Amino acid sequence: MPHAPATPIQEIRAFNRFYTNLIGALDYSRQLYVPYTLTEARVLYELNHARHLDAADLRSELSLDAGYLSRLLGKLEKAGIVEREPSERDPRRQRITLTARGRETAALLDERSSEAVGALLSTVPARERPRLADALRTVREILSDRDGKEPSRPFLREPGAGDLGWIVQRNAALYAAEYGFNTDYEGLVARIIADFAEDHDPHLERVWIAELEGRPVGCVMCVRDDAPGTARLRLLLVEPDARGLGIGDQLVGSCVDFARGVGYREMVLWTNDVLGAARAIYQRHGFVLVDEKPHRSFGVDLVGQDWHLRLGSGS
Repeated sequence: MPHAPATPIQEIRAFNRFYTNLIGALDYSRQLYVPYTLTEARVLYELNHARHLDAADLRSELSLDAGYLSRLLGKLEKAGIVEREPSERDPRRQRITLTARGRETAALLDERSSEAVGALLSTVPARERPRLADALRTVREILSDRDGKEPSRPFLREPGAGDLGWIVQRNAALYAAEYGFNTDYEGLVARIIADFAEDHDPHLERVWIAELEGRPVGCVMCVRDDAPGTARLRLLLVEPDARGLGIGDQLVGSCVDFARGVGYREMVLWTNDVLGAARAIYQRHGFVLVDEKPHRSFGVDLVGQDWHLRLGSGS
């Protein structure tokens, strides 16, 4: 029996997996960015090509959490790679520039990347290289120039008025529609949010809202756990029409970076085995399954799971 043709969504997701694995293997074999992380290398690339940018520009261009970007720039500044000063356009903003050492470093990383791509192209027959370049250019043009407008990118922000209520409403609606949860779950989420709103330490606990095209499309929160030195990740959610854009990874990554940055030694979370996509995200960020047991909650039979992630050498 012939297979049904793949849909555009399936083709794009298949290409994304293929390309991510390809680039990951290339980076692993050649250690392109050592001693810098991929995100640090991306920041250096943007600064090297734009010469100077505001911190807000970098945050928007790379879809980075403001707190995480600030810590990253602090690290690069301490290493003598970047300089920060008030922006000429707006003194409330920070203008970021590469130092002489930073430009040398960015040039080295760029050279390594070009050599790696050259090595990859050397495996492609010469007659096929123009076709490959045309295909890549077509993909870029179609996805970045729809009616002359670049596609909107999701970004993370702190919750504003009404956002905490949105978290309760969307959790209740989505889990009812996708997993058959009853109103017990809505009550649980409401209590979690109420406890956070009424009493939380802003230095150690935080909520992120993912926004896309002017509307919230995802959330996650980091709160203190009962165990000393332990943070708990809670209420990860991404709207169905915004899935596949890396928002879940972005939310969990920001949560983990925040917890590590403020000194937590461990991060824990509780989830259920039916949430396969979320569990895959947790695994990618290093969480390890430590316990699971069946239970009946929210009107359905489930298997609850405890996941742990070590954050520091002191854990």
